[in-house]
Amino acid sequence: MIQSLQNTKVKEWKKLTTKKGRDKSGLFLAEGWHLTEEAIKAGAAIEVIVKEGIELPDYMASVEVHFVTEEISSALAETEHTQGVFAVCRQPEADFEKLNASKILMLDAIQDPGNIGTMIRTADAVGIDAVVLGKGTADPYNAKILRSAQGSHFHLPILKQDLFSVADHCKKNGIPVYGTSLQGAVTYREASAGDKFALIMGNEGAGVNDELLNLTDQNLYIPIYGKSESLNVAIAAGILLYHLEGE
Repeated sequence: MIQSLQNTKVKEWKKLTTKKGRDKSGLFLAEGWHLTEEAIKAGAAIEVIVKEGIELPDYMASVEVHFVTEEISSALAETEHTQGVFAVCRQPEADFEKLNASKILMLDAIQDPGNIGTMIRTADAVGIDAVVLGKGTADPYNAKILRSAQGSHFHLPILKQDLFSVADHCKKNGIPVYGTSLQGAVTYREASAGDKFALIMGNEGAGVNDELLNLTDQNLYIPIYGKSESLNVAIAAGILLYHLEGE
């Protein structure tokens, strides 16, 4: 039972609510029953934090559990009505070239946490092998992204890596690279579904970096038949991923 906000453990956990703290430690904090259970099942949870008075489920028997006061639980929480359950998890380390990924989602400078989390969750549902976050994309272990992805962080590799090197790797290994743009593009229905592809989704306002678009095999667009100027990037990613998967 930990009762003081000044406890060394509590100070370490609190740092995980910041990107700087997550980057330095290589850890992140997952909040809530669902994310904690997914983290434990995936073997990603190092330790679990539980507010005093909560009865532990059987699946927590495999991890170290720290009980804390309501004050500490509130200090760690990033939700308005916290469930008082948290998992401290290690950020997975993976070398993209050793993954043998053949279905890849690449995110270029995407900022909105809800969009990123939704795309990670969609990639998980489609059966994508890896999600790669390039320069300028928000930290995937941001609490809002974790909540939006609903546990998909624990189901597939999520890497922070240079997208130019990933695109180059794909081209060398016969994996078609699709960009998303209105310039020099064809409708997404003209793209053939297959067992190998990489899809680049771009910044909500600026789109995909022009230099990245120059590396693609084909750029795609989704026709708009109504009066809306554009589709939300996460919705567009869902349409394109399911089409390219072809199942």
